[in-house]
Amino acid sequence: MSNGRVFLVDDDDSVLRALERLLREANFDVSAFKSPEAFLLQHDIKTPGCAVLDVMLGEHNGLDLLRALAGTGQMRPTIFITGKGNIRMSVQAMKSGAIDFLTKPVQATDLIEAVQRAINRDQQDREEHAKLTQIGTRLSSLTPKEGEVLGHVVSGRLNKQIAADLGISEKTVKVHRGRIMSKMCVRNIADLVRIVNPSFLRSNNSDTRRR
Repeated sequence: MSNGRVFLVDDDDSVLRALERLLREANFDVSAFKSPEAFLLQHDIKTPGCAVLDVMLGEHNGLDLLRALAGTGQMRPTIFITGKGNIRMSVQAMKSGAIDFLTKPVQATDLIEAVQRAINRDQQDREEHAKLTQIGTRLSSLTPKEGEVLGHVVSGRLNKQIAADLGISEKTVKVHRGRIMSKMCVRNIADLVRIVNPSFLRSNNSDTRRR
């Protein structure tokens, strides 16, 4: 069921080898690293999968590594493992974006299930990102006037109201709507509103912040 790679980071050789062997036997593709530096040198966000990090990595902190990934836009579903787990550390890990927190000695079934959940999450995130990117590409193909009309359409305005608001004829509004439907690859207004609203509103909010 894997469909992704496990990026495993632990500064303890014996633990690293044991976890790598366990995950490989469970049919996961694993890239194992003894240090955050080695991991960062080879980490590629384009590769689907998840990260399994030890909280304490010698002189480094797994939480800092996770924050560094987030800061460079390379965040991926992450599981923390530690032999010194406590409530405060768990809360910090979750706030930093971790999706699970396991304590040593880790039970094999717990780790395997957590890793598969993380990989499934990564796959869902990538699919959602791909959909939003596709919608964004379609939106960018609209002319400025079509973008104006689209904003009114997804707000529920009628053709007559849109024409009055934009100072154009109702016939012109219909032409723009037809072109919008074609460019956005939808058959009806319900589908248009469903796929456009989140992206369109996010784009508008971003433009407003830039202004």
